[in-house]
Amino acid sequence: MSLPEAFVEKLSQIVPREHIDAILKTFDVPKQVTFRVNTLKSSPKELESQLEAANIPYEPIGWMEGVYRIAPQDKLRLTQTDAFYGGKLYIQNLASMIAPMILAPRPEETVLDLAAAPGGKTLMLAGMMQNTGWLSAVEPTRERFFRLRANLEMQGVTNAHTYMTDGRSVGKKCPEMFDRIMLDAPCSSEARFKTHEPKSMSFWSIHKAKETSKLQRRLLLSAYDALKPGGKLLYCTCSFSPEENESPLQHLLERHGEHLTTLPLTLPFDNLQKPLKRWGKEVFDERIQNAVRILPTDTIDGFFLCLLEKKMW
Repeated sequence: MSLPEAFVEKLSQIVPREHIDAILKTFDVPKQVTFRVNTLKSSPKELESQLEAANIPYEPIGWMEGVYRIAPQDKLRLTQTDAFYGGKLYIQNLASMIAPMILAPRPEETVLDLAAAPGGKTLMLAGMMQNTGWLSAVEPTRERFFRLRANLEMQGVTNAHTYMTDGRSVGKKCPEMFDRIMLDAPCSSEARFKTHEPKSMSFWSIHKAKETSKLQRRLLLSAYDALKPGGKLLYCTCSFSPEENESPLQHLLERHGEHLTTLPLTLPFDNLQKPLKRWGKEVFDERIQNAVRILPTDTIDGFFLCLLEKKMW
C-alpha cells in the first residue's frame, strides 16, 4: 500500500525539498529496533551480558548511555529473553527517548506526564528521578490507562501516581504544582505511518490533523496552568503537520507569551529541521524557532519538540 497522496503532497511542503525522497523511503521498510536498559532494575553492563548470552547482536547508541539498536529480524528473540520479561529493558523508538532526555527531571521533583499511555516516557522519567519525588501520569482512555499501570508495575516504578482523567482539566485542578511537565500530545501519528501496515494510515486525513490541533491547544493551556513559575514544559508530537506543532504553540504564546520563553535545543545528530516560520496565512512567533523537527531515518521516527520555561513572577 502507498502513502496517502494528500499526505505526500503536504509533507513535500513541510520538509526540505532535497530530503523528501529519502524521507519517503523510510516509510517503506521496517526500522532498526531500539531499546534501553531500565535503570530501576538493571544496568547497561548487566543487560549487555544478557544480550550476549542470548546471542543477540546489538549496537550501542553512542550518544545515550544504556540504549541499543538491533536488526528488525532480531526483535522476536529480544522479546523472548528473561531481560524483557523481567522488565529490565524497554523497546522504544529513539525519538521517544529524546523527549525525557530534554525535559531532564531530577530526583525529588514534582513531574507531570499529561498524556502518558502506554508509559514509555513515564518509565524513563521515573528512572531519571530514581523513583523519588512525585510523578503524576494522566491518561483518559480506560484501556490505555490500565496498560499504562501494568507497564509501570512491570518496570518497577514506585513514584508514579496514575489518574484516569482528561488532561484538559488538570491545570485547573492542580494550578502551578509541577516542576516539569511532559506533553507528548495525542496527534495524527504521521511519523509512524508504514506502507506495509495499512492500518497505521487508515484513520488519517487532512481534516483530522486540524481537529486534533484543537485538543492539543487545550492540553497546552492546561499544562501551562499546572506548571510552576520557573518550571519547564516539553511539548512534542510524532506528527509532521504544522497544525499540530507550530500552531498549538502559537496559540499558547498568544495567550501567555509574556510569561513564557522557549529554550534552544541541541541534539547529537544532524537529521534536523528548524520549525516553519509560517504556514498558510499563519505567521509564527519567532520564539518557536527554538523548537526542532526531527526528520526520520532507518532508525529514528520523525518527531517535533519544543521546550518552554515559565518565567518567575
